Amino acid sequence: MSGPTPVDRIVAEVLADVAARESVIPFKEIKARSREISDNTRDGVAALLRSGCSVIAEIKRAMPGRDPFLPDDELDAVVRLAAEFEDGGAHLIACQTERLRFHGSLTDMQAAREAVSVPMFCRDLIIDPYQIHEARCYGADLIPLQVELLDQARLESLLDRIESLGMTAVAEVRTPAEADRAMAAGARVVAVNARPLTGGGVDKQLFSEIVPGLPESTVRIAMSGVHTPRDLLSYAGAGADAVVVGEELMSAEDPARLTRTLVAAGQHPACPSR
Repeated sequence: MSGPTPVDRIVAEVLADVAARESVIPFKEIKARSREISDNTRDGVAALLRSGCSVIAEIKRAMPGRDPFLPDDELDAVVRLAAEFEDGGAHLIACQTERLRFHGSLTDMQAAREAVSVPMFCRDLIIDPYQIHEARCYGADLIPLQVELLDQARLESLLDRIESLGMTAVAEVRTPAEADRAMAAGARVVAVNARPLTGGGVDKQLFSEIVPGLPESTVRIAMSGVHTPRDLLSYAGAGADAVVVGEELMSAEDPARLTRTLVAAGQHPACPSR
């Protein structure tokens, strides 16, 4: 009998982490808190559907197997980056809140959102309803759902819960079959991630393989593999309404300048658009 897979171990670790937080703040309390503030969300879909190809600038402290981008205890750097990304013209800002592999936190996201006026995309492994209410309490406007981690009933349930709180659910997929499941669940926004959840390299061709099977009304985000304006334009040409840029911005000498360069490419009249 085979043992647990790397994905199984990740899910178990996330659920254990959620259980620890829930032992401090019960689900009933976090749910009530999130309902009280559910009317101050920012419109993520409108930001994604601006002309050209929108740029989602991502803040992340670390990546698995890499040296950290930011010290774990440096919140000022998160606030500074958020402001620089907005000054550079980013249409949305993403914040990696996953603690176990990316050293992120909901506090990071809250501080970043308070520093900007654009919508905030929570980047995490969301597999439990508690996390959705918790993320709303800390200012999330968009929430990802990794389709490969969820059975269909749970995918549909979590998607409905996200939307009921006024946030935008983003179905994150890596195969055509996962995209089909996202459509069956009622997802309006689909992100194609070129990077596997565990191991392996970036495959930028996944986007062009998956997107043709999506309805025209679906908002399409390309994740991973954007290093230059040429990469952005390539994704836009394949149908991307927006791209997520994280690693390249986090390692840039001048994040605001690089953001501005990518935004200019996405807004150029020559950039493919709906």
